[in-house]
Amino acid sequence: MNHNLEVTVLLPCLNEAETLAVCVTKAVKCLEELGVEGEVLVSDNGSTDGSQEIAVQCGARVVNAPIRGYGGALIAGIENARGKYVIMGDADDSYDLGNLGPFIEKLRAGHDVVMGNRFRGGIAPGAMPALHKYLGNPVLSWLGRKLFGLREVGDFHCGLRGFNRDRVRALDLCMPGMEFASELVVRAALAGYDLVEVPTTLKPDGRSRPPHLRTWRDGWRHLRFLLVFAPGKTLVGPGVLLFLLSLVATVALTAGPVTIGSVRFDLAALVYASLALLASVQLLLFGGCAKLYGRANGLTKDTGSRLLSLMRLEVLLGIGAVLLLGGLVGTGFAVSIWSSADFADLRPEEIIRVVMPSATAMAVGIVCVFSGLLASLLTLRTAPRKAPALTEEEILAEAALELGA
Repeated sequence: MNHNLEVTVLLPCLNEAETLAVCVTKAVKCLEELGVEGEVLVSDNGSTDGSQEIAVQCGARVVNAPIRGYGGALIAGIENARGKYVIMGDADDSYDLGNLGPFIEKLRAGHDVVMGNRFRGGIAPGAMPALHKYLGNPVLSWLGRKLFGLREVGDFHCGLRGFNRDRVRALDLCMPGMEFASELVVRAALAGYDLVEVPTTLKPDGRSRPPHLRTWRDGWRHLRFLLVFAPGKTLVGPGVLLFLLSLVATVALTAGPVTIGSVRFDLAALVYASLALLASVQLLLFGGCAKLYGRANGLTKDTGSRLLSLMRLEVLLGIGAVLLLGGLVGTGFAVSIWSSADFADLRPEEIIRVVMPSATAMAVGIVCVFSGLLASLLTLRTAPRKAPALTEEEILAEAALELGA
């Protein structure tokens, strides 16, 4: 059994009996023609149509992927791959598994991840739904480039890609679903890996049943993953901008009406400015919690952020207490104004400029307090679990090994 192969062609599989044989055959033939010492590995996700037997008959090795999902199958396959490089594809005969040379060439040149680009290589008619071709893939690829600086990646979700096995294993990828495709690229980019693209083609798959991919469900998963992994640009950045604008507006309008040109801003504008201030603080705190979560789970290495220095229970409790106190003082002042009028109706302009900022301060204070509690939960550390006790048979086996040594 050779554990030192150069290339593993990895195919995730779930009931692909119709197309698996041709995919495995193409990959095996391609490796032979290139003179590459490699293997074809099928990571089976619980097929019930005989896919496992078909794969073995065609020259592939089969491993069981216990975690259901596209990502679960690929994670199991990567762990069991024997090649230095892994080229992952699909088992539906849509990708050109007979032309893996460009991927191997780039991997040998030292690139960590080699992405296929279907838009550069050619998409056959009917191979990709129009919604994916003209909206989904371009938008998600654009977001990936903007959020993570992936300028060299024009086809963010191409399923045919190669990578250095050990480098990708070091990323500890964990997404079990279709968003695994995004996770691999994003985590590689955040880790500073060298990514490059090569043209590849896409043709209609050979299956008679619908694909496993679900447009809206999986598209949302990809989008959600991209946004969550870039809290600085999706939450913190917009939050800072909105906070500064809304704070200035709230302070100015609390003092009195503001006229800009021919437009006069008064009480209605104060209400919206106060709500915007509350929303901005929530954006900032949510962004901070996202950063804490990413750092605590090893997803990101954000350690020097000023925001993270504020995301401590003691700090947020202090800020929340000050804001609550300020809001209560303002509320007391508003009540005193009301009492001076014998608790009769007051003109809005007399009381709103006191009530609105006071209520906003209390609301922001409460948000800070409970965000501090959430932040403390996200950063709790637990002691490592003890290893399970060895059975008598395992103890005897270890003793026998030691004696043999």
